[in-house]
Amino acid sequence: MRSIKDETLGMWLGVLGVAMFAVTLPMTRLATGPQEAPQLSPWFVTLGRAALAGVLSAVFLLVTRSPRPAPHQWKPLGMAVLGNAIGFPLLLAYALRVVTASHAAVVTALLPLVTAAVAAWVLHQRARLGFWLCAIAGSLLVVVFSVLRASQGGHGFGFEWADLLLVGAVIAASLGYIYGAQVTPSLGAERVICWVCVMALPVTLPATLMLWPTQPVATASWLGFVYVGTFSMWIGFFAWYRGLALGGALRVSQTQLLQPFLSILASIPILGEPLDVVTLAFAVAVVATVVIGKRLSQPALPAPAPTRGLDDKRAHVVYRD
Repeated sequence: MRSIKDETLGMWLGVLGVAMFAVTLPMTRLATGPQEAPQLSPWFVTLGRAALAGVLSAVFLLVTRSPRPAPHQWKPLGMAVLGNAIGFPLLLAYALRVVTASHAAVVTALLPLVTAAVAAWVLHQRARLGFWLCAIAGSLLVVVFSVLRASQGGHGFGFEWADLLLVGAVIAASLGYIYGAQVTPSLGAERVICWVCVMALPVTLPATLMLWPTQPVATASWLGFVYVGTFSMWIGFFAWYRGLALGGALRVSQTQLLQPFLSILASIPILGEPLDVVTLAFAVAVVATVVIGKRLSQPALPAPAPTRGLDDKRAHVVYRD
């Protein structure tokens, strides 16, 4: 049974992880460049960021003398590799070559709801109907906001092949999050992401060297690459996996509703996008759904069943009186 203190700490760690992940969209866009002016290839960004995180992880595991995972832990770690180290960054990188960050936010806004659904399916976590209503309401708010942003920017929102890539990225990330959280209590948040990155290293490191760009690349694109390799792929998961384990994956996953808004805030200095009152208004509304959803996240306690012996004793006392 989780304490209120653990749940609160888990929520704050989730917010910290989400804040780091939020910068992934503009930084990935910066690393790959738009379709008309490409920089680093999506494959290089995907494998290279995992390789960078893998090298950092290997050093961490050696310095801390971390033991190897138990046999039953390899499967969840493998699922996290496929979801978080390969699937999500690759699909996202290819999609961001075609669509803008605002367009991508429309689909990735569904991450909290999908993560909560995967948590309920894989971890058998349950919540009351009110929680699911808040999750759906928050997701709809984010989607409406993102569509408005895209329309105001003249980008529109039409379903195309890039949207299928984004849907796949959302599913991949959700599976990776939950399977990683499954072994976090026994391995520790830091060791989970480190072992995920190290497991992928035999593939990601040689592939990164093979795909190393031969054409000149802008300094800003390299900075974007370093960020997604260090923070998006590594440090952010320290806070995120720990938050999922402490606060409950189903509940903490709803902090991802803040991610599109934090991405837009990060895009102001990185991509030069303006901030308006509509953004702040929607952000307040989404925060409200997260707070209310957290309050409604605990399953309703069933009424205690009457104790037969106690009832018989009470009946006997009344009879004697």
